[in-house]
Amino acid sequence: MYNICVTGSGYVGLVTGACLADFGNMVHCVDIDEHKIKRLQNMEIPFYEPGLQEIVRRNAEGGRLFFSTEVNDRIEKSAVVFVAVGTPMSESGEADLSYVEMVAKSVGEHLNDYKIVVLKSTVPSGTCNLVKDIIKNCCPSGQEFDVVSNPEFLREGSAVEDFMEPDRIVLGASTERALKVMKEIYRPLILQDTPVVETDVKTSEMIKYASNAFLATKISFINEIANLCELVNADVSMVARAMGLDDRIGPKFLKAGAGFGGSCFPKDTRALVRTAEKAGYDMRIVKSVIAVNEDQRYRMVDKVEKAAGGVKGKTIALLGLTFKPDTDDLREAPALDMARDFLKKGATIRAYDPVAMDLAVKILDGITYCPDVFDAVKDADVTVFATEWNEFRDLDLVKMKKLMKSPVIVDCRNIYEPPRMKEHGFAYHSVGRSPREV
Repeated sequence: MYNICVTGSGYVGLVTGACLADFGNMVHCVDIDEHKIKRLQNMEIPFYEPGLQEIVRRNAEGGRLFFSTEVNDRIEKSAVVFVAVGTPMSESGEADLSYVEMVAKSVGEHLNDYKIVVLKSTVPSGTCNLVKDIIKNCCPSGQEFDVVSNPEFLREGSAVEDFMEPDRIVLGASTERALKVMKEIYRPLILQDTPVVETDVKTSEMIKYASNAFLATKISFINEIANLCELVNADVSMVARAMGLDDRIGPKFLKAGAGFGGSCFPKDTRALVRTAEKAGYDMRIVKSVIAVNEDQRYRMVDKVEKAAGGVKGKTIALLGLTFKPDTDDLREAPALDMARDFLKKGATIRAYDPVAMDLAVKILDGITYCPDVFDAVKDADVTVFATEWNEFRDLDLVKMKKLMKSPVIVDCRNIYEPPRMKEHGFAYHSVGRSPREV
């Protein structure tokens, strides 16, 4: 059991802290946001993530998980300090490391014995060395410490499962002492035969960016194939299925749609491009991935315009606002860009999302937020599926058609099969499945 301080109580920090406490460690999640900490002390999770409420409550009630704004005090009393603060994208596209640097300075100023500083935040290659230099410049002469890179691979909507049943654990360390402690912390997962990748810190940092960039590449690739399928009358769903049966390719992230969003892929692909530029290299593939993704959401807007015969003066039912299901994350969500474009073109929007409307209303006005799907589609000229929430997968289509002004559906996530929609009398338009559309 270790005394662990997790700096940053956002998505990565809270999931990491709760799961490490579930391993039996004494974990203090700290943050400078007093409102967030107060909510967590009252067992209120500040974002939507399935299963997280339960594991937080269990470990808080078990006396293993605590929340505090006393960052410096908890650093002094902990043997291991996880850095899980945000690294937002700067105006230049690179990762903003100001929060990471702030934590490093605090660690250096309160380094009272040997500690391991673990970077969970997604950072460009070389950041661990930067943190090491900051701590060294701030700490007492001769005080020992280690800096470890331990990137997270958490998917929003399944973060707890991803932490507890990971594909791999990546540990970038420069000393055996630090590596031994990290393997002890992750012992419950190692006992489950979870693969452990032991490497140097710069390589570990690069693994995170390379992984996210490759997954983003798969998404943009299948969207380009979908766009071509529409032009040559092929079916992208069959193409993706056959591709995915090849073990060298795999089926995941080969789902055509409106493109990727969220807090990771858009930010990390741009940061990787900037890292390469600073090193004197042109990341042509990743640049193309970004360009295709940005274009894809506006191709969806064009698809809706064509399906509705123009959107000016029309009512659009927009179903789903988050960038993916099982999260309330609206960052870089295709649905929001689509909505803004519809508004500019003179459309009226009635929107519904199962979990994110309280957040959406704060950042997107000029639209009507509805209490359920059927209220949203009432008198709609066209219904747009923008997020593949499970509750959208088996709607009462008879009722839906009666409520709509015109039975036109644009399915930006290929939730439904064209024959079924044709059977119910809808003019149905999906992504990359032209032969079966009506």
